[in-house]
Amino acid sequence: QVQLVESGGGLVQAGGSLRLSCAASGRAGSSYAWFRQAPGKEREFVARITWGRVTTVYADSVKGRFTISRDNAKNTVYLQMNSLKPEDTAVYYCAADRIQTPGRFDLWGQGTQVTVSS
Repeated sequence: QVQLVESGGGLVQAGGSLRLSCAASGRAGSSYAWFRQAPGKEREFVARITWGRVTTVYADSVKGRFTISRDNAKNTVYLQMNSLKPEDTAVYYCAADRIQTPGRFDLWGQGTQVTVSS
């Protein structure tokens, strides 16, 4: 069974950078994504990447600042976050679909906290 483990969160000042990692044990489906949930707000989509092809999608709120990438050999996806803002503060979750149910993000990690101070 596939397991996802996020890491790389922490406390940074506005304008700083962080790189989140999502290590997958076993093979999920073709798509991985990052979501985030800020205090008192709904969980929102951040970025998505396909495993077999270099295809990415970003939420408007992070375009130009965040970059999602992957390392096939390590079975790991990353989220490079630059020019961080206080409104980026949230718990960030890695998610993946399943081989049998493509496009459905049914696999989730535990989340990693990102806090951006002003």
